[in-house]
Amino acid sequence: MDVKKLGRIPDGGGHKTNGRQAGRPIRGMGFDYVHSAVDNHSRLAYSEIHPDEKVATCAAFLSRAAAFFHSHGITRIERVLTDDAWAYRKGLAWKTVLADFGATGKLTRPYRP
Repeated sequence: MDVKKLGRIPDGGGHKTNGRQAGRPIRGMGFDYVHSAVDNHSRLAYSEIHPDEKVATCAAFLSRAAAFFHSHGITRIERVLTDDAWAYRKGLAWKTVLADFGATGKLTRPYRP
């Protein structure tokens, strides 16, 4: 599992199309977060776009991803490999969802792709 942070582009295009308007940033655009999960064996992927990457959002995403994988015949989750983001290391909701599936969380080593 991973989360990718992407900047929002305003309707009508960004500064490449409309110019920077004398260097003033567009307020309130913010970011979208693409949450993705990939099954290691089949390489089946599931993604959703959310407005944040908080613990509750990540835990709810894991539940929906597991339901998606289950509907495609992947019935057992043993381990969930993630980076070392705070939501995966310290989040109680995240740990609760993992325990409900009987899975363990595994973190990647620091400074590794």
